[in-house]
Amino acid sequence: MNILIIIALLLAVLVVIRLMNVSQLASVIAGEDEEAEQKRHNSMNGLGLMLFSVVGILLMIYMTFKYQPFLLPESASAHGVKTDFLLNINFAVIGIVFLATQILMFWFVYKYQHSKNRFALFYPDNHKLEIIWTVVPTIVLSALIVTGLKEWNKMTQSHPQDGMVVQVYGYQFNWIARYAGQDNKLGRSFYKLITDDNPLGIDYSDPASKDDIMTKGNEMHLPKGVPVMFEFNSRDVIHSAYFPHFRTQMNCVPGMTTRFYMEPTITTAEMKGITKNEKFEYVLLCNKVCGVAHYNMKMNVVVDDPAEFKNWLKGQKQIMAPVPSTTASEVVKVNEEKENNI
Repeated sequence: MNILIIIALLLAVLVVIRLMNVSQLASVIAGEDEEAEQKRHNSMNGLGLMLFSVVGILLMIYMTFKYQPFLLPESASAHGVKTDFLLNINFAVIGIVFLATQILMFWFVYKYQHSKNRFALFYPDNHKLEIIWTVVPTIVLSALIVTGLKEWNKMTQSHPQDGMVVQVYGYQFNWIARYAGQDNKLGRSFYKLITDDNPLGIDYSDPASKDDIMTKGNEMHLPKGVPVMFEFNSRDVIHSAYFPHFRTQMNCVPGMTTRFYMEPTITTAEMKGITKNEKFEYVLLCNKVCGVAHYNMKMNVVVDDPAEFKNWLKGQKQIMAPVPSTTASEVVKVNEEKENNI
């Protein structure tokens, strides 16, 4: 059906073009004045462009409201509300500039169409005008950038002491979540310690790793109203940990740790009521094309009440190995000895 509509539109455009050509040939045969014919065409083109601008703007406004229900629901994190506010301000500024420039552009095409009685004015410069259109955008953009950087610093650098720490570990093509235990510290990890039984390469000689917890299955739980500091890591290539409903995204870069602070504000059950969708689930996605199965790199995220989260966490096993075979310090020492022998 869509193909038939496209074909019909293309045929309609071809018909209009042919009719214009026939009209032009008829004018030549009838011996009409070329200048009058040119003026008539200019007027028709000007009116056509004005009509195009009006229809385009009205269609844009209509589509904006029509597809509003398909956008993300309200933000489910504390900083996400501020992020949405700043984004709406950006859209408002861009929308005003877009409408003003488009309306003026199409109006000028119609108003200043060619006329033999009108001559172009040589207007080389206007210092006052140039100062205005330089200073005003600078002030507006500076305000947007400064407020955005302030929010960014809050999200990446301000972590309350009473919060919890969660590691999000990406690899082709899945996620692993590790929770810090009672000490609220994640144990060290070293890539050369990675095995089938130790996918994160955790150094079990580090006392901080004794109470760490790794989730079962492909699901992460978070408590509502509790600050969470995420630490992001990658095993192989650059991934991007994207929580769309929390307005959170951070690159996972091999060989380094990136961080992001977030505080969930709406439980999964509450969001099901808000969206009127009993199948609603928060998700963690990879927002970088990281390989052939990138589309399948997904983890469900469940936001619980604090009490429900504690009960869930009790059911998760600590990841401390009973007999550590090799530690990170031993691996480093062996590597140094090999390099010295070489």
